[in-house]
Amino acid sequence: MTEKFNSKYPDIPYLRERAKKRIPKFAFEYLDGGCNSEINLHRNTKEIRDVQLKPYYLRDYKGASLETTLFDKTYSAPFGIAPIGLQGLMWPKASEILAKAAFEHNIPFILSTVGTASIETIADITEGNAWFQLYYPVEARLRNDIIQRAADANYPVLVLLSDTPTFGYRSKEIINGLSIPPKMTVQNMIQILSRPTWAFNTLMAGQPEFKTLKPYLPKGLSLKHLGLFMNKTFNGRLTPERIKPIRDKWKGKLVIKGITNDEDVEKAIALGLDGIIVSNHGGRQLDRGESTIKPLTHIAQKYKDKITVMMDSGIRTGPDIAATMASGADFTFLGRSFMYGVAALGKQGGDHTINILKRQLGQVMEQVSCEKIKNFPDYKL
Repeated sequence: MTEKFNSKYPDIPYLRERAKKRIPKFAFEYLDGGCNSEINLHRNTKEIRDVQLKPYYLRDYKGASLETTLFDKTYSAPFGIAPIGLQGLMWPKASEILAKAAFEHNIPFILSTVGTASIETIADITEGNAWFQLYYPVEARLRNDIIQRAADANYPVLVLLSDTPTFGYRSKEIINGLSIPPKMTVQNMIQILSRPTWAFNTLMAGQPEFKTLKPYLPKGLSLKHLGLFMNKTFNGRLTPERIKPIRDKWKGKLVIKGITNDEDVEKAIALGLDGIIVSNHGGRQLDRGESTIKPLTHIAQKYKDKITVMMDSGIRTGPDIAATMASGADFTFLGRSFMYGVAALGKQGGDHTINILKRQLGQVMEQVSCEKIKNFPDYKL
């Protein structure tokens, strides 16, 4: 495939700035913000960047390979696209754009239960190579039906979301009316009119919807009652008793996302899960929690021979991926970086962001003389 790279925006911060100018303020703040005082949002990235690597310049170096094997599949790079809710709010058809880019670049895309594309649509785009993240339903019937749809669409990996037992307190979203249902205030309308490209594309694509959940919404449900339905239908708190029937039903790989301590890792192992994603929901849930890189380093060292250990939250760039892999991760996922790319560049944003990350990561490997991704821990100071 032709490499799509826009030299005007050679790094993620440039995409972020363009995205900020291109989409309404309420959409950008939903994407960019964290909970409470946003302490953990910033701590995540800062502490990843405290990791240092040591270069070797006099070795017989044969070149770098970004290929990474995960769950018996070889991907072209050690990173994928993390699940994000309401992607279509930030840029129309963002889920589809990113899924297509992920498929063409041979990296995993994770669809959220509250994403704006359906299980079936993303399966078609990725030819059954996407992952699905389950936001836990209260009713077993609904849980089983969603899981069966993912299985019928040949999703190889099911991801259980564990770090949202309650919604984070996000002041910017309260001010902007980004609740469920969203409130369209006069201020929001003014913001939309100031972003005509976003407004036109949204008009053409149609109002963002929770497409996976659409079959379960009562007919004629008004926006006023959508929030009540969502609160009644979903409960994000997982327990071993809730996970066991999912493990019995799901025949593919089963991963839990949001794990940050030994007790939860050991329960995941005992339940027969295949992997964990060390995550704090991008700093959007618990402002006084640890950064992700600290528990990742400990968990990888202690449990990597028993379960696959991955990480998201705070990773923005290729060097951040390198630092995370050097700290023991088997794989990484990024969310905001990809959404900045799509919000900035539309249909080209997914390809461009992937190419930035590949170039940056490859340069780090060349610089330190690391030939294979799995060897990164040997280069950590």
